[in-house]
Parts: sequence; structure tokens; C-alpha cells
Amino acid sequence: MSVESINPLNEFLDLLRDALSRDVCWGITLSQPHRKVGENPSEATTKLSFRPIELAGERRYQLAERRGNQEFHQNLAAEKVIARVTEELGSRFFQGDLFTDEADFSARIRHDGNGQLGRRRPSKSAPVVEHDRRKKYLIPEGRPCPFLTEIGVMTPAGQVKAAKQAKFRQVNRFLEFVDEILPELPISGPLRVIDFGCGKSYLTFALHYLLTELRSREVEVIGLDLKADVVNDCQRIADKLECKGLRFEVGDIAGYTPNGHVDLSVSLHACDTATDAAIAQAIGWQAKVILAVPCCQHEVANLMPTEQLPGLLRHGILRERFAALATDALRAEYLETVGYRTQVIEFIDLEHTPKNLLLRAIRNEGSSKPASRDRYEHLKSQLGLSDFALERFQQPR
Repeated sequence: MSVESINPLNEFLDLLRDALSRDVCWGITLSQPHRKVGENPSEATTKLSFRPIELAGERRYQLAERRGNQEFHQNLAAEKVIARVTEELGSRFFQGDLFTDEADFSARIRHDGNGQLGRRRPSKSAPVVEHDRRKKYLIPEGRPCPFLTEIGVMTPAGQVKAAKQAKFRQVNRFLEFVDEILPELPISGPLRVIDFGCGKSYLTFALHYLLTELRSREVEVIGLDLKADVVNDCQRIADKLECKGLRFEVGDIAGYTPNGHVDLSVSLHACDTATDAAIAQAIGWQAKVILAVPCCQHEVANLMPTEQLPGLLRHGILRERFAALATDALRAEYLETVGYRTQVIEFIDLEHTPKNLLLRAIRNEGSSKPASRDRYEHLKSQLGLSDFALERFQQPR
């Protein structure tokens, strides 16, 4: 039931303070936003909602702020919640809903500050407020994992070493990306995987562990690197751990020829155009899935004419960063032109490079669409480029 109120905002805030002080606030929603003249709809905040959570044994409230199609989160103490609601209700938002143990309260506020305050039977029960649970990893902490122990990430008892927490999270994040694409790979028979520039190979071992130990697949995983001492050390570990179907070879990306088809191609820190060479090889083999995390990227930075975007390209650091993004955009578009469905995903920085983008490309069954080629050529033209390494590597030799 709603009744006219001279000052519904103050009454609503009093009810909010009381509910927060007694830990019986089950949620808050601010809606019906006032649109400012000239405001971009995709950037405007359209809704605020708060829900109780528990962090480190203390009550907090998670704010979800909806802007366009995106949602942003932050965790606030009770006094910060009151401050935010006081600031927003009646100015940005004209509808406020408070859910408590005793009742649901609704404040509808007009432009003049007056309005209605309604009360109805409670619609929500006490929520589960646990929040800071440990993330469930594909390789969980506390359970011994032989390859992680061997490369020094875990203790023999399965505890992750303090200095290796970042690497542990990175390994699991990588495995999540791989696990998501497994339905795209053949469901029977051995999976053939090539890892270009495998380096110390902790992600290669992780990939092998996922496929064999966690997903019970027969595999042929080949780690390829130019450094013989690195390859020998990785092979020693693989032999020690009896990693069936995993081997390491000395070889160059551009000149490598596999014995048979390739299901999954991986290149995680190939420098500059070596990433393009790895992608080109995978395209030539018609690999079903391509995963690439680029490293340093210089080619496009050196080819873009300064006059194309003078306000941006005359600054060295901006030119470098813009060129790196442009390079990955070109790679993603080119992969579309040759029949791949491509995503650019945020990854965790590799120890070899601060770059944190993953290119994930899945081969389509049908042919590529002409629109893909048009987008690619248009992007090259916008950047002032007549040539690009990935395209060049794809040309018949």
C-alpha cells in the first residue's frame, strides 16, 4: 500500500539506516533513471542494486551498477551504501526499493521532491551471504599434481607456494580456455596438439594433464622450441613423469611439418611476426582450433604512416600500444577471412610478456563470408597498410 508523503526520501533513508544497523537489509534497488540531455545511452547508469555479502567475516554490500549492456561491481560498507543511495535517489533515480525482514518499502519521488512511500509484505527471505569462497579450479589447491610439483609451483603435499600463486592461477585460467573449446575437437581418437615456442613448457604440461588426466583423452602433444637445452630439460621432466603422448622437439615455427593432421595449435609467447608464422602454419594445416597469446609486436608500428593518425602516432609509447592492438585486430579479422570464428579474450600476463590478450579461433565448417574480407581490407586501409605479415606468410612459397 502506498501513501502520499511530504518527504519520502528522508523516510526511506531512515528505514534503510535501521535495516542496515540490524543486518536485516536483504537488498536495495534504485531504478527509473532520469536521462540527462546529451547523455550517451550506452554509458548512462540505468540501475543500481545492492545485496548483502560476507567478506573476511564482515558484512558488506555488493553494488551492481548497470551501464548499457554492461554491469560493474564493487563491495561497500553500510555507511557507503547510505551515502550512495542518498546521492542517487531523487536526483538520478526516482524509484527506490528496500527489502527487509519485516516488509518491502518503495519510494517514488517526483521532481519536486515529494512523492509516495509504500509498504507491502516481505518478498525476500534472508539471503546466503557467503562470498569469499575459494575459486574451484580445474587443478585444485591441496591436491598433489605431479607436474606442478616438478616445476616448483606446488609442494609434494599439494600446497601452492606463496611465490607461485600467480603462476598457479595462470595455469588454471589457461586450462579453462582450453576446456571450453574441447567440444569443438574430435570426440574420438587421439588429439594432435602443436605448441609453438613452448619455452619452459609449464602450460604445455598443464594442457597434457587436462587432456589425459582430467578428460581421459589419448593425445599426441608436441612442444616445439628453438633452444636445445630447454627442449632437453622439458623432455627429461616428461620422461620422469611418464607423460604418455608428450614429446619435445627442437624446431622452427616457419619450417615445421607435422606427421599428420593438427587439431589444436598453440603459440603463447612467439615474438613479433613469429606469432603470425605460427597462425599461418595452423591455418595451412586447417587446425580445428588456434590459441595464440602474442608477445612483442613491432611490424605494424613500423609500417603505419604517421600522417594517418598524427595526434596518436607521433607519440612513441602510444604508437607502440596502439600498434599492438591494431596487430591483434588484424589477426582476428584475417582469421575470419579464412574460415575461423575468432574471439579476442583477456588473459593473465605471461611471465615472458606483459601482453594479456588471447586470440581463440575455431574453424567453421562452411566457407568464409565476403564481409570478413571486406572488414579486413578496410582495417588495413584505415591503418595505412599495404602489407601484413600473417597474410604474407599465407601466400604460396
